[in-house]
Amino acid sequence: MLHSHCNDPSLDDPIPQEYALYLCPTGHLFNCLQEFRKESKRQCGKNRAHEIFPHITLCDFFTCEDQKVELLYDILKRICNSFAQKFPPTISLSLHSSTSYLGFFVGDSHANILKEFAAAFSSEASALADCHVKPCLKQLHLTLAHKFCPHHQKTLEQLAKCINPEETCLWVAALYSRDMRFVHYQTLRAVFQYKPQNIDELMINAGDFIYVNPTQQSEVSEGWVIGTSHQSGCQGFIPENYTERANESDTWVKHREYAFVPASKFFTQSTNEPNVKLNGEVRNPVMSRSVTDVLSLQLSQNTNLRRGMLVMRHGERVDQVFGKSWLQQCLTADGKYDRADLNFPSTLPKRKDGIKHFEHDPPLSSCGVFQSRLIGEALLDQEVIVSYMYSSPALRCIQTAQHVLQGLKLDQKVKIRVEPGLFEWTKWEASRVIPNFMTLTELTEASYNIDTSYRENIPLSSLVPSESYEEYVSRSSAVIKEIVTACPSKGVILIVGHGSSLASFTRPLIGLPARDSSDFANVVRKIPSLGMCFCEELKEEKKWLMVNPPVKTLTHGANAAFNWRNSIMEGLS
Repeated sequence: MLHSHCNDPSLDDPIPQEYALYLCPTGHLFNCLQEFRKESKRQCGKNRAHEIFPHITLCDFFTCEDQKVELLYDILKRICNSFAQKFPPTISLSLHSSTSYLGFFVGDSHANILKEFAAAFSSEASALADCHVKPCLKQLHLTLAHKFCPHHQKTLEQLAKCINPEETCLWVAALYSRDMRFVHYQTLRAVFQYKPQNIDELMINAGDFIYVNPTQQSEVSEGWVIGTSHQSGCQGFIPENYTERANESDTWVKHREYAFVPASKFFTQSTNEPNVKLNGEVRNPVMSRSVTDVLSLQLSQNTNLRRGMLVMRHGERVDQVFGKSWLQQCLTADGKYDRADLNFPSTLPKRKDGIKHFEHDPPLSSCGVFQSRLIGEALLDQEVIVSYMYSSPALRCIQTAQHVLQGLKLDQKVKIRVEPGLFEWTKWEASRVIPNFMTLTELTEASYNIDTSYRENIPLSSLVPSESYEEYVSRSSAVIKEIVTACPSKGVILIVGHGSSLASFTRPLIGLPARDSSDFANVVRKIPSLGMCFCEELKEEKKWLMVNPPVKTLTHGANAAFNWRNSIMEGLS
């Protein structure tokens, strides 16, 4: 990441970041709030509240010198621990509406506790980290809509009344930061890669964020904007139609989060066991914990183990890097495979129907293998207990499952159940036909640990080419229900699928309707390799809850091809 800033003109500027302390909902309440945000945007257009995720502001933005940020982390952890037993198991929220604002107000008794918490953090941060922190002393609130057209008020109110503020919720105190230089700028997200054609243009990759100052655009040619790259800090022109509007908070950094965990909700504790061991430390179970700690504790305590479902996209596929003609780049004159770059797989597994079928059923790249194993090792570090492993029949998914299991050190214990019903939306298949996947026999002969006794829920022959969105949603919902029924044991059901799998498998599980087909593709496009969602069963409440995944995200930059002859020897006679 630092390397990408090598040409950043502001790299050595002593500009401190701005920090804010928020209380954020997770769980069912968060899901309901997200549904409201989506539907309100669809029916009434975007308003100011869509710029930032759902939250209650405890301390608004303040500056802190870089060398003192670690002190903020320690202060937040200490204050969270001291308030853990005071923190209410639920927060009273009542709906309030006006012509320009819609949201939940926090009840007075609970607001007083939160204000006391904010004041304690503010006091310590001011004293120990030399920060001027102002705790929020006004009416504490969770905004639903802000600065909307007055004629939309009734529609927004009706949508808001569908939210039950008493839904299951785990509240998290989170410390965020933003770059103070770009507070009043618009934030754009690159949809496509753009390679500069002129010296004053900016290099962007899909997913990059660009800050745009509205006051600088008046003299820019139509169809272009001038902006500053969030990734590199460099400024230049980019074609406007290569970008889309992003939310203000998309570029914020979450530094630390601590969950207030009611003891009765997540832990069972006998009277002769006053402490719970967590990652080698002995702590009181009602103390606040980071969200990942909470999840790893839930999954590592066998006596309290619940069922969970972890759905992840496969690792980096080889054609994602080298394009659809990747196989032609590696075939010798006599038709043998010879990798042309170290990110091509070193070998391809043997298949009887010929090497050509890998074009439509591509393997992982070398980096994809590394990514998958890294995720497995991270799950092992968090003591996640995987009881079942399911995979789409696509080779890239099976390889991801195999290498995740290797990272977990479970490749000889847990076998991969290949389920055709987990394949992606067939409308997206470029060939317009169902690919010829490797057979279970071929996979086993290639040393993949396949459960050959498993009987699929949806046979491969039942997959319909170019199926409708409704058919895909119905298939996904049906296969997930069958998998959950077939896996009664506690622990995690790990499913390796596609970008489309994260929404289509988890939403029916937690009781949410399918996304509209119009925005489904946009959502899927943003899901990276090894992107994941995690759901946990609340058996006593007979429902599933979406919570933070047990491991952190995996982020890395692009690494372009390098030709030493053209780059180093250029200009020499």
